[in-house]
Amino acid sequence: MLDANYCKFKNELSKFIKENAIKPDIILTDLHPLYKTTVLGKNLAKRYKAEHIQIQHHLAHIFSAVGEKITQDTKYKIPHTFIGIALDGTGYGTDGKIWGGEVFRLQTTNYKLQTDRIGHLENQVMIGGDLAIQEPARMLTGILDKISRYKIQDTKKSQISNLKSQKYFIYSFVKKYYSTQEFEVLYAQLQQNFNCIETSSCGRVLDAVSILLGFCTNKRNYKHEPIELLEKNSTKPYTNLKPVLLKNSSKLVTSYELLVTPLFEYLIRNLHKDKKRLAATAQLYIAEGLYEIIKLQTTNYKLQTFLAGGISNNKIISKYFESKKNKTGIPSGTPAVHIPRGDAGLSFGQIIYFLLNQ
Repeated sequence: MLDANYCKFKNELSKFIKENAIKPDIILTDLHPLYKTTVLGKNLAKRYKAEHIQIQHHLAHIFSAVGEKITQDTKYKIPHTFIGIALDGTGYGTDGKIWGGEVFRLQTTNYKLQTDRIGHLENQVMIGGDLAIQEPARMLTGILDKISRYKIQDTKKSQISNLKSQKYFIYSFVKKYYSTQEFEVLYAQLQQNFNCIETSSCGRVLDAVSILLGFCTNKRNYKHEPIELLEKNSTKPYTNLKPVLLKNSSKLVTSYELLVTPLFEYLIRNLHKDKKRLAATAQLYIAEGLYEIIKLQTTNYKLQTFLAGGISNNKIISKYFESKKNKTGIPSGTPAVHIPRGDAGLSFGQIIYFLLNQ
């Protein structure tokens, strides 16, 4: 289906260029070097002697929300400094890792744009790369491997109190999806770091929560299935879990990492409780943690915040940010309404990013 869609896109694009006698000077594509559209854009740039500009996936998401604000309000002026939050499944980062839970501080000066990644979700491992998108239990396996079983043996109700090793602890949660032999191969792959990709993706974290709590299976039937089932089965969150942040300082910028491994430690300790409440708790944890990052990074500012990316459609997360509007001096932007928040709005966001960076 994807190949068919790409072929159709490629043919329609070629037809459009030919019928309108277009000779492009600039071609915009995603940053990912292996995307078919990136390769196509590179080839077209060579053919037409055009400039090929690649734009980071999540910045394009954020600027699609900025662009909507511009098109809906002719009097709107882009702030000198503002915040962008991108919650997504997959996007190639400037460090070569897969991003998807990002906080950016964006500054415009003389039509030049400075983008600083000031926060993100803790990196987790996608065992088998893209296979971890199709099989959420792979993500769960990687996350559980980071949990010390000794940390969470503080309750008699814990499911792992009598387990002898880390491997058996992990297998106890995924054995319904993999045979012993299949798991041995998967676990060995993880330990050898073979075809394992790090990701800060919010989508992949919520996939793992969904399968841990039993709301989805280990086969994805459509794009956001595990997350939609998680949200659908969410009720009132517990309030005894607070975000855990890790500060990372460099010569260029200070950033904060929202640790999600403690979230899974909490879920495992409390699996005997109402799983629908745990589902809501997990989503709230991400929203609260990202908001804490914004507060830490904007002490002296009142900055507008744009929420973007496919996972910003999540009602628990988006409503949390909307509820913070005009509180603590930090306006929280409502996610885009007229421009799609997901990948359907990317091209628009790429154009806005390019125009504001000239």
